[in-house]
Amino acid sequence: MTQVKMTVNGKSASGDVEGRTLLASFLRDNLKLTGTHIGCDTSQCGACVVHVNGEAVKSCTMLAVEADGAEVMTIESVANADGSLNVIQQAFQDHHGLQCGFCTPGMVMSASALLKENPKPTEAEVRHYLDGNICRCTGYHNIVKAILAASGQDVSALAAE
Repeated sequence: MTQVKMTVNGKSASGDVEGRTLLASFLRDNLKLTGTHIGCDTSQCGACVVHVNGEAVKSCTMLAVEADGAEVMTIESVANADGSLNVIQQAFQDHHGLQCGFCTPGMVMSASALLKENPKPTEAEVRHYLDGNICRCTGYHNIVKAILAASGQDVSALAAE
């Protein structure tokens, strides 16, 4: 067992883990932050995306020991301080960018990273950025629309799919 210490959602967190423990498992099992979903364990679906030191990572591909000393942000940290939805979450709700909700935490975390990197992405850039996130329900159109809306762009001209 190895002790890991990190800052998760602005709070100090630590725990003893086996060397093979994935960051996603540490967040879910040790810290009870179950918003980070595990959908595939193979880095295919993106449901487990979190931010580590400001970068979007698939937490099912990172060992908890690799995050030792890191700043980790999960979906639980995204809402506004008063508990209301942040602009990306609100856009997902307003533009029907979710259906079953399983992929939504990873999509929101990926969208957040994209908008930090590129505040006004094109539709093509959003679609390319989300290439590592799988949604089995929505067909992506409304997810893309929500992200564009969250960036402050007019989405009324986007054709319905």
